Amino acid sequence: MSSVRSGADPVVTYVLIALNVIAFVAELASGSAVAERGGGRVVADGALFGPAISANHEYWRLITGGFLHAGIIHILFNMYFLYVLGQQLEEAAGRVRFGVLYFTSLLTGSFGALLLAPDSVTVGASGAVFGLMGGAVVALRARGINPMESGLGMVILLNLGITFIIPGISIGGHLGGLAGGLIAGYLLFEVGERGRSRWLALGGCAALAALAVAGSIAVAGGQGLSL
Repeated sequence: MSSVRSGADPVVTYVLIALNVIAFVAELASGSAVAERGGGRVVADGALFGPAISANHEYWRLITGGFLHAGIIHILFNMYFLYVLGQQLEEAAGRVRFGVLYFTSLLTGSFGALLLAPDSVTVGASGAVFGLMGGAVVALRARGINPMESGLGMVILLNLGITFIIPGISIGGHLGGLAGGLIAGYLLFEVGERGRSRWLALGGCAALAALAVAGSIAVAGGQGLSL
């Protein structure tokens, strides 16, 4: 990975955290931050929800759902991982590629959530955060570092275990975000770094994001898959 940004402030990371916090404050001000209890207008108008996307063409939910949270523990957990992973990845990859990785993962996470549970109200930055984990795995391997030896592999396995054990967690969102992060990470840190065009890598991420959006629209309001 490139080291030209060493020492630079992780501005994109800070902006993303600020946006999530602002959205959470807006949730509280509008009624409730707990999506399962109906939330307020912010949750009602911005959460990921298949029927609203298919019937009302509210496509913004594919992104805004990733900035809303179902409670203080939920947002603290996600923002902690965003802060830790963001500092490392943004410094190594640069602001543009880090932002591309984040939003690509967010969209693939939304697709995964809709694919498995299109009729459920889903909120949280977890899909994007899992995508950062996936991107970090590829970035470490590109530098010759075993992700398991770094501790990241165990963190991913632990969080995947929590995903399947604790009820109410979006399995599709987490798996979709992780898969998107792995693919986007390969494009950004392998294709884009090993003598190939960085524009090709960015174009590939854009294509992946577009496929995720198209897939989300296709399955929104449908039956999805059951586990």
